[in-house]
Amino acid sequence: MQRFTQLFQEIDATTSTNAKVAALRRYLREENAANSVWALYLLLGKTRKRLITSRVLRDIFLQISDIPEWLFEDCYAQVGDSAEVIALLMQSHATLQLATPTTPLAQTAENLPLHLWMEEIIPQAKQVESEEDLKDLVVSWWAALTPAGVFVLNKVLTGAFRMGMSEKLVIRAIAQEFNIPEPVMAHRLMGDFEPTVEFFQHLTQIEAAEALSSPTRPYPFFLASPLEEDRFATEDFSRWWAEWKWDGIRAQIIRRAGQVFIWSRGEDLVTDQFPELASYFLTLPDGLVFDGEILCWANGQPLGFNHLQKRLGRKRVTQKIMQENPVHFIAYDLLECNGEDIREKELGDRRTLLESVLQAADPTFVTLSSSLSFSSIDELRSLRERSRECGAEGLVLKSANSPYLVGRKRGYWWKYKVEPMTLDAVLIYAQAGSGKRANLFTDYTFALWHEGTLVSFAKAYSGLDNAEIEALDKWIRKHTIEKFGPVRSVEPVQVFEIGFEGILRSTRHKSGIAVRFPRILRWRTDKPAAEADTLEAAFKLLER
Repeated sequence: MQRFTQLFQEIDATTSTNAKVAALRRYLREENAANSVWALYLLLGKTRKRLITSRVLRDIFLQISDIPEWLFEDCYAQVGDSAEVIALLMQSHATLQLATPTTPLAQTAENLPLHLWMEEIIPQAKQVESEEDLKDLVVSWWAALTPAGVFVLNKVLTGAFRMGMSEKLVIRAIAQEFNIPEPVMAHRLMGDFEPTVEFFQHLTQIEAAEALSSPTRPYPFFLASPLEEDRFATEDFSRWWAEWKWDGIRAQIIRRAGQVFIWSRGEDLVTDQFPELASYFLTLPDGLVFDGEILCWANGQPLGFNHLQKRLGRKRVTQKIMQENPVHFIAYDLLECNGEDIREKELGDRRTLLESVLQAADPTFVTLSSSLSFSSIDELRSLRERSRECGAEGLVLKSANSPYLVGRKRGYWWKYKVEPMTLDAVLIYAQAGSGKRANLFTDYTFALWHEGTLVSFAKAYSGLDNAEIEALDKWIRKHTIEKFGPVRSVEPVQVFEIGFEGILRSTRHKSGIAVRFPRILRWRTDKPAAEADTLEAAFKLLER
């Protein structure tokens, strides 16, 4: 645990990607497989189970310290993370009533290896029978650790462990350390895995395809980059085609070993949320892996994303939900055919195989993506302008000779999204952010006029640069009207241009509308609040 905490501190202390990779490589070189595999499991965000809530940890801390609740809350407002607040206060507060560790395991906890913490010590939290027993257990752990170790432990307990190192960098580090190509390593680490010594040994072998093969394992997704229009204008358009960029869930549907597995781009296994798709794909031959988009679909048209949201996260989808929110898979690509990985083939060849596989497919459940040709940049722009008429959010441009790569590789696939819809809205509420922005007001609520009253219609958290955030934060503190817990009501005078990708009717919102991916485009210091847009203007966008 001590060595893993040290790794955390080394990574957290630098913004250099090379330094982060070097730190993880040193750790993997020095540690044994039992600890290394758990480090990877944590770094890749595989631990999503919450054993103890942040609120419980906070209450335990308040019981063993003389710090009043209001002071803890003020500290939290500055730091934005309960786990970190507890660790910082433990470092600076000398009057904590920390229990003496009572078990041999806990007495030497700081020096115990990471795998023992993950496999034997931390699981004890699920076995305690009372709140008092849980408190004693947690306090004994805290007593055996340094403040930095307490912070790491708290993040693991709450299922919120995040390290300042992307999945891409983790893959790069282990690939470099064991001399394995990054795309191969990315594929081996896709999906979930059991953090065992055996898995780690197979993972780091140069030839380990058979040992790591699993019918459930998806491939890493290939992602499009934002289009560089000037650069693309010089291309030979005859070797490119366009597809609609749909607003659904990017997914891989795997047909292997007599079963079907559906993976989202976020590496969540979502098969149970789309049972009708799973049942249909069982009728196709074994040894196929499709890349595409899942949408709710009716009468040949996509339904709004709010229909899809009614399925997401459910362990069981009822017949009623399936009837009201029917789903459809639009196939973009074929990654595996007859059990063979075909990602290295050119896109044109993979497309031919995909058309053959889906030749007799039931269009109720799956259709092939449209292939749109163009011969000039003006034709391409015209295609993009038609996107919203088709229910799409733009285009994806693909080179006919492109292999299916890993991640975002420039030059092969481009995304060409429509310009966002926009409305000028008035800032009415503000709330402090979290983490490093916990001491700044960065979460904003915006409103539109309706019959002389401002009605909230969207929240936005991004779009301003650091200087604008700091300037707006100072203004908010000076122009607060009321406080509602962490939320401040402010004078309704600041106008912002808000951009968003889509707009839908909503019975859940007072305004009667909901917008997709709202963000701030600019601070309209040139515009008085009285000239901000109205709710009627939003409904006109909806009708259009």
